[in-house]
Amino acid sequence: MLARREHARAELKSRLTPHAEDAGQVENLLDELEQLGYLSESRFVESMLNSRRSRFGALRLMHDLRQKGVSEAGLQQAKAALAGSELEAARAVWRRKFGLLPQSATERARQARFLASRGFSAEVVHKVLRSKAE
Repeated sequence: MLARREHARAELKSRLTPHAEDAGQVENLLDELEQLGYLSESRFVESMLNSRRSRFGALRLMHDLRQKGVSEAGLQQAKAALAGSELEAARAVWRRKFGLLPQSATERARQARFLASRGFSAEVVHKVLRSKAE
């Protein structure tokens, strides 16, 4: 499983537990994989951010990492990596989908809902929809 992509420890634990004789066996295996360098939370966080950053905002990415069972240290690493690039990422997502500023309140609401559903904060959504320069 680790040859295909990076996994979070909790994710691997949930997948391996049904195949183990006891829970201690899985924990020992995961500890060994971490010691050997095959399992790394920081690599998992980096991989997930790199693969999804072009489509989603920081709120969505942080939620997905929590769902995967990433520790607080991993979440702080992700937060630091995402800081500062949120507006540029939102503009890129918006540009691919729409490209033109909204001409009506209905269109503005539709674009704002789209960006919000992708995990961008309300502040970032407003900045993107008010900007005239790309």
